[in-house]
Amino acid sequence: MHVPSTVAARLPIASDMDLTWIRQYVRQVTAELGFGLVQQTKLVTAASELARNALVHGGGGEMEVTQVARGRVRGLRLVFSDSGPGIADTELALSDGYTSGGGLGLGLGGARRLVHEFTLDSRPGQGTTVTITAWASEPPAPRKAV
Repeated sequence: MHVPSTVAARLPIASDMDLTWIRQYVRQVTAELGFGLVQQTKLVTAASELARNALVHGGGGEMEVTQVARGRVRGLRLVFSDSGPGIADTELALSDGYTSGGGLGLGLGGARRLVHEFTLDSRPGQGTTVTITAWASEPPAPRKAV
């Protein structure tokens, strides 16, 4: 199935202030795309966790935001990338209860459970890229002309 996409933004992850901006941006875009409040909160929470991981463990990086669609249903794909040390044991990092401390306590496994699609690519010494996608449960209502 063809999934049209549009890169909406690339946001730096270099400070705690950037984490705040990322949460606000993801909340705003999901609202505009017609995500319900629960799904907005899930995606903001996952984005916050993954951005913090990129900052704390990867030394910073960036988040790329892409709006995607499947038919009439719209979604948001977020790609978090860093050039840090990478994750030596991705299976362990994705396991329930694993935490390296400092985040929301969700870890990668928790972030994975909050979204519809999740991929992790990490190689020691080469950095980490996590891609998540969430879909609005229904197409957004058309905007009324003013």
